[in-house]
Amino acid sequence: MRLAPLVGIVLAACGRPPAHVVDASDDERVRVATFNVRRFFDTVCDSGACGPDEYEAMPSEGEFEARADQLAEAILRLDADVISLQELETQACLDALLARLAPEMPYGVLGEIHTPASVDVAVVSRTPLDQVRGHRTSEPLTRPDGTVTTFSRELLEIRARTVRGAPVVLFAAHFKSKSGDDPGRRLAEAQVTSHVVNEVATAAPDALVVLGGDLNDTPGSPPLHALTVDGRLIRVADDLPLAQQATYIFRGRGEAIDHLLLAPTPAATRVPRSSGVWKDGTGWGGSDHFALTSDFLVAP
Repeated sequence: MRLAPLVGIVLAACGRPPAHVVDASDDERVRVATFNVRRFFDTVCDSGACGPDEYEAMPSEGEFEARADQLAEAILRLDADVISLQELETQACLDALLARLAPEMPYGVLGEIHTPASVDVAVVSRTPLDQVRGHRTSEPLTRPDGTVTTFSRELLEIRARTVRGAPVVLFAAHFKSKSGDDPGRRLAEAQVTSHVVNEVATAAPDALVVLGGDLNDTPGSPPLHALTVDGRLIRVADDLPLAQQATYIFRGRGEAIDHLLLAPTPAATRVPRSSGVWKDGTGWGGSDHFALTSDFLVAP
């Protein structure tokens, strides 16, 4: 894992100013986003199985460039300060995005797990990333049946500062999917993530601490219960009307599986009813997921 160098239609809560607008108070308004870009592969076949019916796609150079253009435009339209991304395959994918996101969002890092055709998490940011840490290999997971497993992707932690100097910690996550389901693994991911996020929030009371990602489960499920009830994280989109919370369409029905969760600290609060789900048809930016943004106030 290394720091990367500089290289539709919106359905959202109304009345929300852009992320860079600061309220009349001394607190700074910060927008955080999460977006599953859906299987953004590079032009190299790493798995050896890249046919039409295989999991790993191998786009032509032209197709790859066009997809990077589409995603970068969708990301910039979110007008966020820092974004958790899911399903980027390699550093080449992130570099292609950063080249297009500059100068607005020139900083980023990929949480590469180094398996063939892995679709990994990443973070892109308006401001430099001061620290980057991965938790996948350092945090063992135990399923309810006692078996041991690992995070399915990196649990990526970045630390940055806003333009005015307020500290921000963002955790980017992508829990086990329900394809070939392993609900015990997803619950273990949530339990350990809750512990890690809360531990960081306790040690950084002056920071905005947020978990963002495709958690592949809905409010009320055991993993979300572990995060929001046992872990006391705040699912900030919970004040949207229920029908507007969906981030993914499954068999014709909307489900909220992409989440932003705030770890309470003295310095940070959410802006009520600031969450927005961004969609264009059945997804956002060519993905099958919608993007989610929320605004926060943080003391500089």
